Amino acid sequence: MIYARVLLILIACTAVAAQTPSQLDKLRADGYDALYNLDYETARRHFQKMIELAPDNPAGPQSLAASLWIQQLNESWQLKATLYSDKADENSKEKIDPRRVDEFKKWTRRAKQLAQAKLRRDPRDVEALYFLGATEGLEAAYSAGIERKFMTALRAGEDAVDHHRKVLELSPNFYDAELTIGLQDYVIGSLPLPVKMLAGTFGVRGSKKRGLRELEKVARDGHWGRDVARFLLVDLYKREKRWDDAIATTRDLSTRYPRNYLFKLQLADAMAWKIVAERTTKPAKRVISSSEEQDVFAIYDSLLREKSLAPQTTLIQFRRNETARLLSGMAR
Repeated sequence: MIYARVLLILIACTAVAAQTPSQLDKLRADGYDALYNLDYETARRHFQKMIELAPDNPAGPQSLAASLWIQQLNESWQLKATLYSDKADENSKEKIDPRRVDEFKKWTRRAKQLAQAKLRRDPRDVEALYFLGATEGLEAAYSAGIERKFMTALRAGEDAVDHHRKVLELSPNFYDAELTIGLQDYVIGSLPLPVKMLAGTFGVRGSKKRGLRELEKVARDGHWGRDVARFLLVDLYKREKRWDDAIATTRDLSTRYPRNYLFKLQLADAMAWKIVAERTTKPAKRVISSSEEQDVFAIYDSLLREKSLAPQTTLIQFRRNETARLLSGMAR
């Protein structure tokens, strides 16, 4: 920002700057609360106000881009569940709206420009480094999850990790920066051995255990990245068959964000798979787990009775039917 030479204006600018962090934090917190409660429009109004209040701060554009990504991610999950079929249906593939892609890229480009401008003034600006890496991580997630452009995602993810490692060098307690690092460690560590070895020749190494520990540290000690880490950990715990951890995490998220019915569906899913796992390894648990089954279906039935979720009835009923089919198959 170019400051006016007049002292009065300079003082006024300084006063606004002194108020900005707390105002930005409040808008950001309220925006993410709305976002995780699936109120996308309210979230974006808060993030837009951040941009108006501090046009040179990358936090507003980066948060706005994150809201677009999370909305599309949720809608993608809903679409795939609603269009379930026993046979592959080529007509059910998602079509990407180029206008939404352009909107997302507009805000990530703006966030990166602002962060880079700050870094030209001070290469050791930790917050600018963090937002640059966070935006690159967002680009990587969007390229892989929405556009299915995996090489683009890999390059952006590497840049994000590099910048966040630099953040931790400068500020070891900036735990949010470990989010991208932990996710990369887990993903690389999950690759088949030949692919992992190939990645190692390019200096890219990872470990599932280390990645989980890093993400758990963000979920426990992070600030803005805490709930993103928890959201990611739910799926990773399921992949690792850590059902108790998946249940505890989704239960916490569904309590913190009661208007997000997707967290409740995730909770029911984790509870159902825990029952399956126990019936497979501990046949004596078959009778005991009948009460646990009731708890699972109580979640679905509660959601189906919720009037505000009338538009989501098809999805919720689908998930309930799939769970019933899963558990009835294990009961035989």
